[in-house]
Amino acid sequence: MKTTRPYAMTTRAAALDETRQRILSATIALSTEKLTLEIVLADVAERAGVSTKTILRHFGSRDGLLDAATEVARTEIEQERTAPVGDVAAAIVVVVDHYEERGDWVMRMLGQENSDARVHDVVDLGRRVHRDWVQTTFQPQLERLPPSAALAAADLLVVATDVYAWKLLRRDRALSRVDTELRMRLLVHAIVNECGKQNEEMT
Repeated sequence: MKTTRPYAMTTRAAALDETRQRILSATIALSTEKLTLEIVLADVAERAGVSTKTILRHFGSRDGLLDAATEVARTEIEQERTAPVGDVAAAIVVVVDHYEERGDWVMRMLGQENSDARVHDVVDLGRRVHRDWVQTTFQPQLERLPPSAALAAADLLVVATDVYAWKLLRRDRALSRVDTELRMRLLVHAIVNECGKQNEEMT
């Protein structure tokens, strides 16, 4: 009995965690198909193969579930966007990878930000995460510039690597992924070079 009980407790904990992750995955998947305001616990329960009571036992409420799903999505996004610092080509591949996987979902969320306070907060966090990514990933390029030029360059790099840039090229223009990456890479190089050139002209 002494050896069986810890094993049973470990197995139960693993089962609970698997159920929790399945519920969170179902919630995130539904957010790609519906407006966040339209997601109800019954839909999540059906998708996850559990009861609504099980969801409430894990998360307490619908708000608790959505908060947890948001945190999971944020962590996944930050991991997906990790890129070699200073490597422009690799950074563009990484960010386009991310947009190929989640870009349409992000655009859907952006369309809800003015009608759903929760989505507004998520989108606002996403903007901060993207700017932090730019400042970290392109730090070597930005450090070569004086503060004012670095700030302008960072603003422009945020635009050049934003999901809207991907959407304009990949969805609106229907360009291939290769051509999309090429144009975004050209934008980044042009921004860094031009800001550096203007700084040289002023000194």
